[in-house]
Amino acid sequence: MTLIAIIFPWLSFFLRGRILTAVLCLILQLTIIGWIPAAIWAVLSLQNARADRRTNRIVREMRRQNR
Repeated sequence: MTLIAIIFPWLSFFLRGRILTAVLCLILQLTIIGWIPAAIWAVLSLQNARADRRTNRIVREMRRQNR
């Protein structure tokens, strides 16, 4: 998925269900200069989504242990 975020940043957003963000990213990616910021944006967004899932899983586990 990281490779997709680098090569096709807009597709990375689209596959995660963020349609409006994908369109904005595609517009940015259409310019050669905008490709690098779009790729960075997509990779950072992907990493943040993974971190959020990991955090949510840890919180659920902690809540189960405290019951």
